[in-house]
Amino acid sequence: MHATFSRGLTAALITAALCSGAAAPSAVATENPGVAAHRLAERKTFTDAEILDGFFKTAFGAEYHLAGRVDRVRKYSGPVRVAAAGVNSAARKAQLAKVVADIAHYVQHLDISMADSAAANVTVHLVRDRNLNRTIAKFYGAERAREIHKSLDPQCLSGFSKNDRFEIERSDVILTVDNGDFTFLNCAYEELLQSLGPINDTTSVPWTMFNDGVDKGYFDVYDQYLLNILYDPRIKAGMTVAEVKAVLPQVMIDVRAWVAKVNGLPLE
Repeated sequence: MHATFSRGLTAALITAALCSGAAAPSAVATENPGVAAHRLAERKTFTDAEILDGFFKTAFGAEYHLAGRVDRVRKYSGPVRVAAAGVNSAARKAQLAKVVADIAHYVQHLDISMADSAAANVTVHLVRDRNLNRTIAKFYGAERAREIHKSLDPQCLSGFSKNDRFEIERSDVILTVDNGDFTFLNCAYEELLQSLGPINDTTSVPWTMFNDGVDKGYFDVYDQYLLNILYDPRIKAGMTVAEVKAVLPQVMIDVRAWVAKVNGLPLE
């Protein structure tokens, strides 16, 4: 389940998740059975119309919106550095590092990697499930936390703040460490990816993990298309829908070639 909020002069956008092909690098050494089952059922061939429908529905707008404009592209304009904080779980930190490496592997023009906390502009807060609501309240206040809990009952959460040029300046991701491997991986991929910009939720696109009814646990081909479009250098923070549509023909050619190459798929 996802929600988006804005506050102050720099909008803070929040998304929460209710979680229930050969990939290199793999998110886990021996793949989680739930992840493996989803991979076997994955659809990997999409028309341009299907891809762009999902892109415009997730990269623009906001499902739960209080203030600030949401009719522009939102993305990082420079390197993304991720640090883990909170519960000192070596296993979860190792999984997180592999998720970040996986995202870096599949998104051609995104410079993303792990870093120490001093260099990070994305902080992943690892918490125990019993402390999730308390942590949300710490970040967003008791009243907003109650609203989030009542509306979403999330198992993980992410948000970002952006400047007046719609460039994301920093993100915070909250993940629970004690709800099982599949939930952790599903939340880590979804929340990290949404914290990079495609924060709007949609129930009308059945192939994206940015759909309340879809669990993945890995970085699927459809969402690779969405993130590669967003982080193509010709797609700029602050662009309108019309401005994006003007550059999409060439962007789609290049994105299709990259996604096919990195997944070992035939070029459509």
